[in-house]
Amino acid sequence: MDAPIRWLSNLHRWLLPLRCLLCGDAGANGMDLCADCAAELPRNTHCCQRCALPLPISTSLCGRCQRKAPPWDAAWAPFRYAWPLDRLETRFKFSRDLAAGRVLATMWQREPRPPDLPQLILPVPLHHRRLRERGYNQSLELARPLVRALNIPCRHDVLQRVRHTDAQTGLDAVERRRNLRNAFALREREKLPAHIAVLDDVFTTGTTLAECAQVLKRAGVTRVDVWALARAPIPGR
Repeated sequence: MDAPIRWLSNLHRWLLPLRCLLCGDAGANGMDLCADCAAELPRNTHCCQRCALPLPISTSLCGRCQRKAPPWDAAWAPFRYAWPLDRLETRFKFSRDLAAGRVLATMWQREPRPPDLPQLILPVPLHHRRLRERGYNQSLELARPLVRALNIPCRHDVLQRVRHTDAQTGLDAVERRRNLRNAFALREREKLPAHIAVLDDVFTTGTTLAECAQVLKRAGVTRVDVWALARAPIPGR
């Protein structure tokens, strides 16, 4: 780091010291998150390799994936959607707390990476009405620092949300599928790489990611992976 940039960085930290967004203590490792709270973020250590569902032990296919294979080929979700990560995610997604988003994106970068990296990453798009309401696409904001760290191209203009839908929060699996049917399309016909990852913030039932994966598969993409910051457990477990 050049001396002037280092001086400005030190001045910024002196004027605005890092503070943990969860407990208020001093931040650590260049984040607004202390070391103790960072250690508390629930890692998705054991999971299904196909859908990233948290499990007591890791497996290539969980029972659900054995009964009905999802339309994607592999999943990566380094965290479980649980306390205290869910608090940061809610602040980022619904309260316009971009500092919380920076913390989540930084933590994601520091997690072990999947062995087979894609040739292109596509953040799940928002409909233009939702984008105007929120002001930013949370999936794109999480993707930007991650793709820089991984040196993988990222496009936000390939997939588009062509139909405005109700929020998925509070809907069950059947309602989510009905809500998102035919909601996504490719913006333009172009030659896509053989291996693409679709990126979202939270993987709940997988309905959103499945719809995106199906669009890409129909367009001839050979392998579609799904990436999410966090994977939610099966409700009631």
